[in-house]
Amino acid sequence: MILKLFLTFFKIGLFTFGGGYAMIAQIKEYIVAKEGWLTEDELTEIIAIAEATPGPIAINMATYVGYKKGKALGSAMATLGVVLPSFIIIFIISLFLEEFMNNKYVSYAFVGIKSAVAFLILKAGVDMAKKIEKKPLPIITFVIVFAAMIILDLLSISFSSVFYIIISGITGIIVYSIIGIGKVDKKKEGKQ
Repeated sequence: MILKLFLTFFKIGLFTFGGGYAMIAQIKEYIVAKEGWLTEDELTEIIAIAEATPGPIAINMATYVGYKKGKALGSAMATLGVVLPSFIIIFIISLFLEEFMNNKYVSYAFVGIKSAVAFLILKAGVDMAKKIEKKPLPIITFVIVFAAMIILDLLSISFSSVFYIIISGITGIIVYSIIGIGKVDKKKEGKQ
């Protein structure tokens, strides 16, 4: 299991360009669909947690999945697996950086890669949007955060995505605490 964790995350790290969000589609394919190590709901929750915690999302996700399947050693091997390909590639590139960056074919390749990365990130976003509970609070929160992100981006105002997550989490706690209190009060009234 430990070797399989390492190899699976090594493959994900090797064939994904564009960072953690671009990796979500690959992680879903390998971890949810092929291996069955997580459900789609667990993946959605882990994405939210990985985004809210310090560090790159892909590393946080690899660490969690590795721990779930192989405790501390599994966690270390999954994390090493997802990081090692980038480290090796960057090390090799650094040896030939100037020649590499001046190569017109490398420039052309990066134009194509950027397009694919944009699609992968969009696909991950659409997949997550489909999973939103069809209740008022999640939908309203999604719409407000989406609108705020677009408006702040258009106005060139820097606002960390972590704050969106924290504010949304606090809103959820407050609203569902109030709803929960209301449900408890109704249950008490019904028993009397």
